[in-house]
Amino acid sequence: MKFVRKREISTEKQHAIDAFRNHVSSGKAALYQKYGMDFVMGKREGPFLWDLDGSKRLFNLHCNGGVFNLGHRNGELIGLLRDTLASLDIGNHHLMSKYRADLAELLAGLMPGDLDYTVFGVGGGEAIDLAFKVARAYTGRTKIISALGGYHGHTGLALAAGDEKYRAPFGPQAPGFMQVPFGDAEAVAAAADKDTAAVILETIPATLGIVVPSKDYLQKVREVCNNQGIVLILDEVQTGLGRTGKLWAFEHFDVQPDIVVLGKGLSGGLYPITATVIRKPIESVFHKDPFIHISTFGGAEVGCRIAKRVLEISSAPGFLDHVNQLALCFAEGLAQLQKRHSKFLIGIRQLGLMIGLELKDELSGPVLTKTAYENNLLMVYSGNDSSISQFLPPLVMDLEQVDRVIEQTDKALSSARRLLPLLRIKHGFDKFRDRLKGQG
Repeated sequence: MKFVRKREISTEKQHAIDAFRNHVSSGKAALYQKYGMDFVMGKREGPFLWDLDGSKRLFNLHCNGGVFNLGHRNGELIGLLRDTLASLDIGNHHLMSKYRADLAELLAGLMPGDLDYTVFGVGGGEAIDLAFKVARAYTGRTKIISALGGYHGHTGLALAAGDEKYRAPFGPQAPGFMQVPFGDAEAVAAAADKDTAAVILETIPATLGIVVPSKDYLQKVREVCNNQGIVLILDEVQTGLGRTGKLWAFEHFDVQPDIVVLGKGLSGGLYPITATVIRKPIESVFHKDPFIHISTFGGAEVGCRIAKRVLEISSAPGFLDHVNQLALCFAEGLAQLQKRHSKFLIGIRQLGLMIGLELKDELSGPVLTKTAYENNLLMVYSGNDSSISQFLPPLVMDLEQVDRVIEQTDKALSSARRLLPLLRIKHGFDKFRDRLKGQG
């Protein structure tokens, strides 16, 4: 059985692959070609992505972690962007802006309590970095506690809150960071001390494998923070904006954070923008000097108009009802697939449309990614637990499309079950060969 099927590639696509290999990432190009997944993004619309030469169409079950919650090239948002470009540009971050103010006012109205102030950025790492800076400035402390297996971005402070594999190749870790197991409130309590500025958690850690916590876990962490004057930061970059069936995932757990970090879906897939939303008392760190943190492109005015409409759409009751209807349909369909493939698909982790497929072992996730691709589905396994395949459909897909997605997932699971034993044999042979090479 051949793992890679050769097919003709158009001249345009081959040039794109060669240029990507030679000038963007030789590693990615080599990996995708090795496994017969040399897909180059071409046309995209709604839940679908087409290959550059039109030879393949994928249904997007990854959505880039929520960037495409509202689908690719959402028609309403594109129209708004066109209209906006007729009168606006990025704007000047030194000056006051009506469009940043409009977006921040809407965010404040959609947040609980006194989460009233927003600082805008461009990428999630930048937004997390700011959350840490603010927490340290507000508390006068330095220590940051995060969860093992979590992921908060690739920039300096955000990187320090992540796992070692993302940090080690780039030199020593920044001081003041500590990780504890996710889901263990006692571990948080044990780690917290008089120098702890903040605890940061993804409400549902995606990179760890879509781990849905118990309600009392987050409540107990909130209690620890309350008792010791620690800032609680919730990273809702992937879970926010309706992904879980509520606007904010933390609403399921009856907790109110001190800082909320948003990104990805806020862009509408069209203009990068992030938001670090902070409680009113914490905003005092900027009173003495409001220019101590700046972001030239953060809160670009063209992006603010897009993000405001994204918020309006995502917070509408009818929109959230649709997400929950989709979630119910997928829950029923995936439960049937689990019965059919019980020795391979051993569990379903789900809150709304934040779904993880719990597979047999760590080789199963990469195998399912490959067989899903062969069945025209874009599905990606979790970076810190490859036994979990992330299953993140667009929030605006039609209910009628669920059956087709379930059908293709069924085929992908069947193929993965057949392929896994062959790959395990090959994987074992490769390890044995490498061991012999090492002895030589």
